Amino acid sequence: MKVDWLIVGAGLTGATFAERIANERGESVLILDQRDHIAGNAWDEYNSFGILEHKYGPHIFHTNSKQVWDYLSQFTEWRPYFHKVLGSIDGKLVPLPFNLNSIDQLFPSSMAERIISKLVNVYGYGSRVPILELLKASDEDLRFIADYAYKNVFEQYTLKQWGMRPEDLSPAVTSRVPILVSRDDRYFQDTFQAMPLLGFGVMVRRMLSHPKIRIMLKTRWQDIQDQIIFDRMVFTGPIDEFFQFKHGKLPYRSLKFQVDTFPFELSQSAAVINYPNEYDYTRITEMKWLTGQRHSQTTTFTEFPIPHVHGQTVPYYPIPTEDNKQLFKLYQEESDALQGKVIFAGRLGDYMYYNMDQAVARALMLFSKMNKNG
Repeated sequence: MKVDWLIVGAGLTGATFAERIANERGESVLILDQRDHIAGNAWDEYNSFGILEHKYGPHIFHTNSKQVWDYLSQFTEWRPYFHKVLGSIDGKLVPLPFNLNSIDQLFPSSMAERIISKLVNVYGYGSRVPILELLKASDEDLRFIADYAYKNVFEQYTLKQWGMRPEDLSPAVTSRVPILVSRDDRYFQDTFQAMPLLGFGVMVRRMLSHPKIRIMLKTRWQDIQDQIIFDRMVFTGPIDEFFQFKHGKLPYRSLKFQVDTFPFELSQSAAVINYPNEYDYTRITEMKWLTGQRHSQTTTFTEFPIPHVHGQTVPYYPIPTEDNKQLFKLYQEESDALQGKVIFAGRLGDYMYYNMDQAVARALMLFSKMNKNG
């Protein structure tokens, strides 16, 4: 078989490349995926009860990029959706990220009022203050609330999520954890927040609906690479796998899910409830909050972080440590030597955690750059 482009991976990154190549360049694309579906980890489908599930855990679309929003809007109608998360802290369910409402709910009114007044006066209403910055504050109340949030919201959750302490992760992780000096209970504050009306699977299927695009599922690229003649490749799989792990395996965290369906309409008071300190799991997601589906029953996903075992579990999260960053650089040097014949992209190809909009934005940027260079 001969094609202009071979794309490995039918997730959002691969689908964006395939759509752009077919529509903008008029070139043929073969897109492979070893799974039995498109859309990667954003794949959703109806379970045996008729409830739409995000099969790999919750995926919530949000972006500040009008370019990404306009691009994806070609392939889906949107259902407005503002994501809300509650955290189980000291026996109460309070808004996350930690904000002024969380403080009100957790502390005596006089104490909460004093802390809130200081946060607003020092940092300004509407600001996002990193916890690590607050820990350095000269004021005792500000240091107290930073320490409380760090220990009760972030520290134990990090231990469960990553299997390591916060100080062992890249400083970029801990430096992003904020206290919101506002009463905005939305988990995201992006300009565009919505869910594809018919789901992510339908959206990606429309992206790939082009006569120049052929899709092969349940197919490992290694098994057929000698049977395909192609000019260029986009590789969205693990970059270390592409180079046969010559420098060692890049580590990931994975997840396992406990899926439950209950004979009533809703089981919890928000789409996601985090459990930073109790239990072995990190969070429970109720799918109908995300999809807006009306149904007499409801399905939840309980999330257990686990180590990734190559070939056995799904690699969800690149582990952000300095050692892993240096290991990835060795593979980057290998990719540079290919002089653009293979484009590496996506969470696995870049060894970088991307939100969905970031994955699409990077694919659009790489395509534009490649298109200009021919």
